[in-house]
Amino acid sequence: MFDYRRESYTVGTLSAIRGASLVLMLLLAIGATTQAGSSPPGAPVRLVLSGSTTMAPLMVAIARRFEQRHPGTRIEVRMGGSGNGISEVRSQAADIGMVSRSLHAGEQELYNVAIARDGVALIVHRSNPAQTLSDAQLLQIYDGKLNNWSKAGGPNGAIHVLAGTEAGGSTSLMAAYLELPFEQFAAARKIGPNQERIAAVAADPLAIEYVSFGEAERAVRGGSHIKLLAIGGVQATSAEVRAGRYPLARPLLLVGRTAPTGAAREFIEFCLSLQVRDLIAAYDFVAYQD
Repeated sequence: MFDYRRESYTVGTLSAIRGASLVLMLLLAIGATTQAGSSPPGAPVRLVLSGSTTMAPLMVAIARRFEQRHPGTRIEVRMGGSGNGISEVRSQAADIGMVSRSLHAGEQELYNVAIARDGVALIVHRSNPAQTLSDAQLLQIYDGKLNNWSKAGGPNGAIHVLAGTEAGGSTSLMAAYLELPFEQFAAARKIGPNQERIAAVAADPLAIEYVSFGEAERAVRGGSHIKLLAIGGVQATSAEVRAGRYPLARPLLLVGRTAPTGAAREFIEFCLSLQVRDLIAAYDFVAYQD
């Protein structure tokens, strides 16, 4: 199995990749690399982004466009989860962290800017008749107290609870929303990349999992056998995220140890500009300032 957590990618080597197959096609891994932000004399300026698997496809697309307009810059995008992005920025292994959640109390010293918004969707198999979950039902599913779908509008069958990994931004948001520590999640499996979570639910009529909103919406359009559940009666749509009504919403942040300078500052300003608004929409995220 290809290990997305440990591989890195140079954006300039990637062809335009879209949809649910994007991460699976990011297989042009680079070889040895220098320390983040360092470049030998005469070499292109190099930036390293690291962190959120949710943000990575969007950032690959933005970075590729930036490289086309700035031929002297090369941008590498690494995945591994929001927590990994924080740690690599702090250790200077990365210039910019990708974090798909709000910063925690012990992270507030980091420079951060929101470039978009995303929701965390609860997904089930398309054949499951369940339509919505209350906050209480969602908590009882993830703490193991509600274990049959018949008590939540679904079929008479055991609920197969799946979760993300601890370092993921969606996991952090779920734990905070439920006020339930991750180690207490009653999950039979913990799965990393969004695409693998979606595939697991599409293959299991009794599964439930949380994933990036944008990833889920693209998967549905691509024919995946999943559907998004409403939370507390609020439909899981980008329109509800944009309106501020969907409860499991989060910012998509770029972070640094300090305020950026040089190429890092220029890239972040590009991410905030109208020049990437079409890419944010194409990946089913909501621009932070509509």
